[in-house]
Amino acid sequence: MDKRQHIVVVEDEPAQRQLLLDYLSRQGFRVTGLESGVGLRRLVEREMPALVLLDVNLPGEDGFALARWLREKSGRVCIIMVTAASDTIDRVVGLETGADDYIPKPFDPRELLARIKSVLRRANGAVAPAAGPRVRMGRRILDLEKRVLIESDGREETLTASEFDLLKVFAENPNRPLARDWLLETVGHREMEAFDRAMDLRITRIRRKVETDPAHPEAIRTVRGVGYMFVPPKD
Repeated sequence: MDKRQHIVVVEDEPAQRQLLLDYLSRQGFRVTGLESGVGLRRLVEREMPALVLLDVNLPGEDGFALARWLREKSGRVCIIMVTAASDTIDRVVGLETGADDYIPKPFDPRELLARIKSVLRRANGAVAPAAGPRVRMGRRILDLEKRVLIESDGREETLTASEFDLLKVFAENPNRPLARDWLLETVGHREMEAFDRAMDLRITRIRRKVETDPAHPEAIRTVRGVGYMFVPPKD
């Protein structure tokens, strides 16, 4: 059996797709190239890859719809969106669909490789955290070993690599205001610093998962002029 991590490249432009296949294969990955969402859906029914590199502009079903579908299928699969260089809206929507990262065209293959390795490392390389195996966060419990959120009835919800990273940082720094820029740096998205709403969007997404009332957050609070703070429940 092939033990290499499997990356799927969904890109409708043949020359660009082949370039990525050749480059990533040389870097030691098992790589599959697909031109549309139809092929991706068929492949995922047989095998869930480690990472999907997903172009936003695809014929038929666009990359956003495919990212949502992938995230519903698995919280473990890593997703990197490929967006237009100047289109901030694509970046916003991509993050809201559950993507772990994005990269604008045109990009240097070496930068893409660095992002792929970073996302895979964060998804697969959890070290036993100092905060302990479980931390109460709002209406749910964060299991730091299994990387899931647990409901009161025992049901589990898997987290994306970036969601887990952010919740883990909060768990390790209770009642401490954390600056937005520091959070961006710490969770491995230095490239997002120029994208002002990146962290706010991630906070909005995790509040939906942990808060009883996301419109009036009690667990992940906004600290005006600074950033955000995790406040553990008193009970």
